[in-house]
Amino acid sequence: MSISVNLYYTGKNGSARHFAEEMEQSGTAALIRGEEGCLKYEYFQPLNDPETVLLIDVWEDQQSIDRHHASEMMKTVAALREKYNLRMRAERFIADEDGIPDKDKKFLRK
Repeated sequence: MSISVNLYYTGKNGSARHFAEEMEQSGTAALIRGEEGCLKYEYFQPLNDPETVLLIDVWEDQQSIDRHHASEMMKTVAALREKYNLRMRAERFIADEDGIPDKDKKFLRK
């Protein structure tokens, strides 16, 4: 099982993108990727919304997320969110233990 959290950061005048760039350039994102239980931590920008950045954040389990949220790293992230005055919304998904069904795999191009 894994847990995916999609976090949408929205701001004004490119602030969400600047936030993501600072997370990457400062090494903060790399440190989070190195945390125990972190499976994915990647930023994306929707083509139809230049003021929003999507973070896809995937963890092994809830305990990994809890450790991350209790870490000193979250103080850094929270300070950057405040610096860029970002609004957020979140979606949470729990992975299907069976993965993608065979009948759906035919739609995937590799």
